[in-house]
Amino acid sequence: MDRHDLVARLDDELRTDDYADVDASANGLQVGPSGPAVGADGTNGTNGAAVPHEIEHVAFAVDAAVATVDEAVAAGADLLVTHHGVVWGGLDRLTGEAYRRTAPLVRNDVALYVSHLPLDGHQELGNAAGVADVLGLVDREPFGTLGPEYIGQRGRAADPYDPSDLAVRLDRELEGISGVQVLDFGPETIEDVAVVTGSGVDWLEEAAEVGADALVTGEGKGKAYHLARELGVHVFLAGHYATETFGVRALEDLVAGWGLETTYVEHPTGL
Repeated sequence: MDRHDLVARLDDELRTDDYADVDASANGLQVGPSGPAVGADGTNGTNGAAVPHEIEHVAFAVDAAVATVDEAVAAGADLLVTHHGVVWGGLDRLTGEAYRRTAPLVRNDVALYVSHLPLDGHQELGNAAGVADVLGLVDREPFGTLGPEYIGQRGRAADPYDPSDLAVRLDRELEGISGVQVLDFGPETIEDVAVVTGSGVDWLEEAAEVGADALVTGEGKGKAYHLARELGVHVFLAGHYATETFGVRALEDLVAGWGLETTYVEHPTGL
C-alpha cells in the first residue's frame, strides 16, 4: 500500500485533525516524506508521475524509543506506528533524544506514524476502550473531556466489583504491570467505572461529578491521594505502559485486515 494512502486511512479512522488543537503530540506522520516521493533527478518520477512509497510491513509499539525503533528495523518494517512519538510541542533542534530516536528511522528508511490522544479517545479502538473491554463494562459512553474531545470512556460493570477483585482483574489482564496500586476511598461495591489511560488522574473530579465509583488510569500524582479521599472515589493505578498497549494492538489488527504484514514490538517499562 502506498504510504500516503495508508497515512490518510489512519488519519481518517482516528480523526487525527480533530485533536490538533488539544494535543501536544504531533499526531500523524512524524518521520518520512508527507507527499509523493521525488526521484533522483528531482522530479516526481518519469514524466512527472508520482513515485510511490510502498508499505508492505508495519511495526507497532507503545513508545518510539531507540529500543523499539531498532526492533522495528530488525523486523524489516517500512513503517513504525506508536502511541508516544518523538515530537511534542514542536521541534527546535534535532539533537539528543530526538536525534537518537529519529536517526535510525531515517538511516533505514522507516517512517514513523504517531497517534497519541486520538488513540486514547477512540471509542472502539482506543486504549480506554481496551481497558473497558477487560473489565467487561457495558452501557459505555465517552469520558474525559479535553476541549471539544474525549480521551477516555466510562461504563457500568456487568457484575459489580469488589475493589480488590477489580485490582486483581487488571493485574491479570494487562501487559507489563507487576502490581496495581489502589487508592481505596470509594464505595464497597464498584458499579460505575471511568477510564483515562496513561496519566489520567487530572480527570478524577470529573469522574466524581458523573457519579463514577472508580477511576482507572495508569500513573498517579501526589495530589490524587487526598483528592480521591475527599471525593470518595477509588483510583486504580495500573501502569502507564500497561494501560496503553490496547490502542496499538487494535491498530495492528486493523492494518493486518488491510492486507499488510505486521509486527508488534513489546517493550514494557514496568511504569
